[in-house]
Amino acid sequence: MSSHTTTAAVTIDGLSFTWPDGTVVLGGLSGSFGAGRTGLVGRNGSGKTTLLRLLAGELTPTSGHVVVTGEVAYLPQRLTLDTDRRVAELLGIATELDAVRAITSGDVDPAHFDAVGDDWDIEARAEGSLAEAGLDPSFLDRTVGELSGGEAVLVAIAGIRLRRAPITLLDEPTNNLDRVARARLGEMVRSWKGSLIVVSHDVTLLELMDETAELYANELTVFGGPYSEWRAWLDAEQQAAQQAETAAKQAYKKEKRQRIEAESKLATRSQMARKAEVEKRVPKIIANGRKMAAQVSAGKLRTEVAGKEADARQALDDAGHRVRDDATMRIDLPDPQVSRARRIATLGDGERSWIVQGPERVALIGANGVGKTTLLRRLVASAAQDSGETAPIGLDSAIPDDVRPILRSSETHTDRIGYLSQRVAGLDEPESVLANIAAAAAHVPEKQLRNRLARFLIRGATVDRPVSSLSGGERFRVALAKLLLADPAPHLVVLDEPTNNLDLDTVDQLVRALRAYQGAVLVVSHDDAFLAQLDIDLTLELTVGEEGDRMLGERT
Repeated sequence: MSSHTTTAAVTIDGLSFTWPDGTVVLGGLSGSFGAGRTGLVGRNGSGKTTLLRLLAGELTPTSGHVVVTGEVAYLPQRLTLDTDRRVAELLGIATELDAVRAITSGDVDPAHFDAVGDDWDIEARAEGSLAEAGLDPSFLDRTVGELSGGEAVLVAIAGIRLRRAPITLLDEPTNNLDRVARARLGEMVRSWKGSLIVVSHDVTLLELMDETAELYANELTVFGGPYSEWRAWLDAEQQAAQQAETAAKQAYKKEKRQRIEAESKLATRSQMARKAEVEKRVPKIIANGRKMAAQVSAGKLRTEVAGKEADARQALDDAGHRVRDDATMRIDLPDPQVSRARRIATLGDGERSWIVQGPERVALIGANGVGKTTLLRRLVASAAQDSGETAPIGLDSAIPDDVRPILRSSETHTDRIGYLSQRVAGLDEPESVLANIAAAAAHVPEKQLRNRLARFLIRGATVDRPVSSLSGGERFRVALAKLLLADPAPHLVVLDEPTNNLDLDTVDQLVRALRAYQGAVLVVSHDDAFLAQLDIDLTLELTVGEEGDRMLGERT
């Protein structure tokens, strides 16, 4: 694996981190990040976020060292924001900005001049950074509470660029960004000055990287190229590794067979020699000589064949270590029996409408804040109300008379709907995994449920653990299993930004699960790479303007 970046901006040596409860996250990790743009990938739970926090100085290593070549700026995965703070504070320029404004207003307090230093153009630079991020310069005097989650992320990134830190760490920066904001971030990344390390599952963003680093099995490897090139290299390497393992298995079987054959021949010779001695067919002195020679020969043969077998065994072990044992979901899903003529839902804006029919895949897209999640929640809650069931927690099915036309004009034509929210809600936290699944499939025998859960990589003692004790990746698989293994199976599966916070392997597994599902799918997502893999039949774009809601549709 090669790298075209020679200068290391960050070096780690024997880096280890253990939580106070004894959980080991990283152990003896070594490697380096170059001076360009690096995408850091790895499975959920591999320690990517912990590694960034160690590089940023937020956590102290249990052992080992981190060496950086300059100041480090860090954007965490979840911004902890005080909604009353000014945007200038989020940008990190409030002190300088206030001092400049005070001086220009006639206040010549020396403290203001000390605060400004050389940053007399800070306001113009800040407005320029906001504009570069696609934000209005007037945001400078707003509060954080007036921003959307995506706008807050862009402001924070603009602040990092404004401070010109030589090393920047971004943890899942696109999670709360719509398509327009993602495009803006992409442009910022293309022109990024300094070292940039990005943890992301966004393939489009990862394609902008100079290098791809992977954290796998407590090892850090760096490849000189973007994600697609690294993925192609890894797939080819794994194919070669599997072929090498197969060849090594055959070689080991051959050497093992030859050892057994050699032992059999030696046993036959020994038996014949004993028989000849008993029958006195040769003088005793000659028999003893032959016996000693046979023993020496047998020893040499045993040493030779045992050595060859041991070498073959070692070669097999070495080949096996190259092959990744990454379990993937292999799901046998219930058939919801959705015919192609079955009307599943109607989606519209009061003027136009589209019928979702049969096992269609529908993508609902649009900018942040236009009401996509609200629409999904209304559809799910109204369907529950029509069936006489209680709406899922947090979903209010009551629709006021003055509600937006898009909510009045959209409805489902089935009450068999599975819903997976952005926050993976809907699980009974104190109850076991099995109890949660059984609640959605009461008529399925426990043994069958356990077998089906195993296909979602939920096995053994995990099945009986309370949901509250699970990791994020485990919780997602349980929620997905509850959704797709429900009995009766849902006619329509509704997903709201399902790829947020998922590693790329889990996204691939989700795609395989949804492609295998024989019912209809309605998904909200800003992840174009994910949607492209689902073979979307209908794309609906929701917009809000002065004339109200509009829905534009395109069938493929």
